[in-house]
Amino acid sequence: MKIKTLLSIAIALLFCSLVYGQTPNKYGEFVKEAYSLYQAKDFKQSAEMYKKAFDELDGKAYPNDRYNAACSYALSGDQENSFYHLFYLAENPKILYKNLDHISADEDLASLHANQEWTKLIGTVKANKEEYEKDLDKPLVATLETIYEEDQKYRQEINTIEEKYGWESDEMKAHWKIISEKDSINLIKVKEILDERGWLGPKIIGNQGNATLFLVIQHSDQATQEKYLPMMREAVKLGNARASSLALLEDRVALGKGERQIYGSQVGRDEDTGEHYVSPLIEPEKVNERRAKVGLGTIENYISHWDMTWDLEKHKERTKKIEAAKKE
Repeated sequence: MKIKTLLSIAIALLFCSLVYGQTPNKYGEFVKEAYSLYQAKDFKQSAEMYKKAFDELDGKAYPNDRYNAACSYALSGDQENSFYHLFYLAENPKILYKNLDHISADEDLASLHANQEWTKLIGTVKANKEEYEKDLDKPLVATLETIYEEDQKYRQEINTIEEKYGWESDEMKAHWKIISEKDSINLIKVKEILDERGWLGPKIIGNQGNATLFLVIQHSDQATQEKYLPMMREAVKLGNARASSLALLEDRVALGKGERQIYGSQVGRDEDTGEHYVSPLIEPEKVNERRAKVGLGTIENYISHWDMTWDLEKHKERTKKIEAAKKE
């Protein structure tokens, strides 16, 4: 059996951990449908589907989903509910939405601008941003922002290139070569930061800067991952890194050492069939318990991003075949 490890979807989910535990399967299904309706420009139905999703969590939601719901409400002409969700994001102490540039330029929210509540909302977001940034190391934040963009830019083009030319095409191989070169340059810069200043937390380099440290190490070679894994573990204890991010690095390192992963974050793809699957897991029947402890949603919701469904017995059977192939 030919096996290929697929790039983790960690980037897309990195900032979306619920603090209230696991996400029911229905929530993920409803959100996915809501976004599809948004893309189809059926904004009223999209907003209603978001509400249905949030009702599954007694009104709670991922911040990104809540923001998207506000957009659908605004586009459907329901300003009251749009402002409700936007103010929730801006005023909730656990969120304190601060992306002033994005919300100000978001055309989905243009219909709200004439409402006096918009001025109040923007004032709150601006205050959040200023408070958040007052103690940041801004030169280092700028450096890490450039690194983040270099890390993400070419990875975001992978699906398009695969759809056009194929996974094994010369074009895809050339693209991965570019990614590898960018990763090498980024790693030199990040290693210098880590070796000189340690694993800096969001209070110094912001959430994105903090996430960038993780992403670059996550995309590095096995030896580098193993070297900085203890540092990240300590950073989590000190509140300078996310436990959910550490879980992904733990999984990547474990698989690199020929062991089973712990949290199910790493997804592979069978080269012969093109089928995606969750790479071998320790005690797969308890994976959701472990994921919940580090702030990750259920495995069912996670793998739905690859249009996969969780089948415990099928996973166990595939794991046997993978591990048997390694021994041959």
